[in-house]
Amino acid sequence: MFPPSFSHEAEVISYIPFSDGVDDGSWPMDQEERARRYEANLRSLSSVVTRLAAAGRPVTCMVCTFSSPVVGEVAREHRLTFAVYWIQPATVLAACYHYFHGHDEVLTEHANDPAYEVTLPGLRPLRIQDMPTTIVPSKTTLDNPLSAIVLRALRLLFEQMDEEVKPVVLVNTFDALESVALAALQPYMDVFAVGPAVPHDDKNESEEATAAQIHLFEHDAKPYMEWLDAQEERSVVYLSFGSLLSYTKRQAEEISHGLQSYGKPYLWVVRKEGRAEEVDLCLSEATADGGKGMVVEWCDQQRVLSHPAVGCFVTHCGWKSTLEAVVHGVPMVATPSWSDQTMNACLVEEWEVGVRADRDAEGALTREELVRCLELLMDGNPKAEHIRANVDNLQNRA
Repeated sequence: MFPPSFSHEAEVISYIPFSDGVDDGSWPMDQEERARRYEANLRSLSSVVTRLAAAGRPVTCMVCTFSSPVVGEVAREHRLTFAVYWIQPATVLAACYHYFHGHDEVLTEHANDPAYEVTLPGLRPLRIQDMPTTIVPSKTTLDNPLSAIVLRALRLLFEQMDEEVKPVVLVNTFDALESVALAALQPYMDVFAVGPAVPHDDKNESEEATAAQIHLFEHDAKPYMEWLDAQEERSVVYLSFGSLLSYTKRQAEEISHGLQSYGKPYLWVVRKEGRAEEVDLCLSEATADGGKGMVVEWCDQQRVLSHPAVGCFVTHCGWKSTLEAVVHGVPMVATPSWSDQTMNACLVEEWEVGVRADRDAEGALTREELVRCLELLMDGNPKAEHIRANVDNLQNRA
């Protein structure tokens, strides 16, 4: 729960808690239970708007992400301006829009043909394998219950947007990245590129200010930052799959052997939550090589990516991580798993700021594939030089 308010420049920002209907942390799969919790969510948020109006601080506009479609309903109830903040690429927004507006059949029909190309209005041809797995599930994500929950939330959001004359959508992107997709969306909505939503990298910021930043998980930055300081420029492989993905024993082994086989220094982030003992043993073996590699449970990704020692970023291609790599000028090995990550990896290839690592039939990144991609990005060959030039150009435009 947030504090009641955060005062800054005459209380520009205030935090007010309300029930989202899942206060116990569970995700109800039963339809009746979902409906009950949705109503509780709606009533709770609506009461916040009513209380603010009664206190002389009326709400004039409501903004939500696709994970909070109830906001649109509350805004309509109180006759307030409503806008969507889209936290994924504009290309994903376009794909989802057209899925819910007449193109769902063609996408579903060819779901088992990864190489099949679909042309959506205003966009270049896209392969089925590059589509967000929430609308076109892959073999490895077909039974993911979270995908079904996200799809329901998206459907509700687009239904609410369709009730607007021309919905307003703020997208975390910028023109140099997605000018085609942004233009393709304009006939259907007022879309504004408001990104990249990445904190400014202030080299002169004090250690106290840096330490005061809020992170998802507690961690001590000093050990890994000092370790990075001791490495050569652009020599370190940084690998992180974000805050949600967990590791199987096999996946940890494949990555560990791949990193050790490649032989360059690496900083590997593996969250402790849900980690099996077999994975812990594998990580212990990965760091028992004379200091070549370092494994941490979490890190300040902004500081890591901006460090001159980092030569490439092996990433799951969450949009936040992708934008951070672009802003800090770090080439990527894209290893998407689900949701928008597949399309984000496609965009990384399109911009030529990284290479895509294919996962095997079980959804694992193999040691051989990891080494192949690292050699392409890190070994000074013509392709690596071409990608580096594109990375520098896009960083400047960001």
